[in-house]
Amino acid sequence: MIAILPQAAVVESLFLRGFDLLGTFVFAMSGAVSGEEHGLDLYGILVLAFVAGNFGGITRDVLIGAVPPAAIQNPEYLAVSLVAGIVAFYGASRLARFKNAVLILDAAGLGLFAVTGATKALAFHLGPVPAALLGMLTGIGGGIVRDLLVSEIPTVFRADIYAFAALAGAAVCVSSEPLHISSTWTGVTGAVLCFGIRMAAIRYHWQLPKRANPSSTPSGGAG
Repeated sequence: MIAILPQAAVVESLFLRGFDLLGTFVFAMSGAVSGEEHGLDLYGILVLAFVAGNFGGITRDVLIGAVPPAAIQNPEYLAVSLVAGIVAFYGASRLARFKNAVLILDAAGLGLFAVTGATKALAFHLGPVPAALLGMLTGIGGGIVRDLLVSEIPTVFRADIYAFAALAGAAVCVSSEPLHISSTWTGVTGAVLCFGIRMAAIRYHWQLPKRANPSSTPSGGAG
């Protein structure tokens, strides 16, 4: 017997898949652009595109038991990543006109993945708090590995507000169930909120507190 999903469930499922693939594309683009900036060849750029676009989702799927992960099981994730890498490779001169292309793409991917990560965690019957945390992990995972592969300290550890933006977007997303609001609307709102916080943090240099660099502090020992 074939189960027929309600129309609303079908729409939400398609919406989630669309968000997930779009997030994969923009994060893969950010990985490819980063690879281009670091002088990688085409193969290196494609690898970085796939890792940036899919590592967060793979980590999420493994943690919630959705194995094999969607990024490995479904060929469209690989195809989207490769297309993003090729577009970035051959369109590097045009992308270079945008000074902060990587930051903008990264912020967009962060918002999209925070929402899809939290939504999928809820679908696997996690509570709102762990679902929001997994949404944040989905958003920051690909960027962490992308930065490590090009020998940079990950953005989440050094730059303006990053993980907090993903957590805020995921938190809005998981509010759909207790507030009885359509997950489509909370998903869009969460993604926009995450993107807005991240871009505002970049624009106005919002940062969490951190200690001063010890090397900049005058030493008091005897010469």
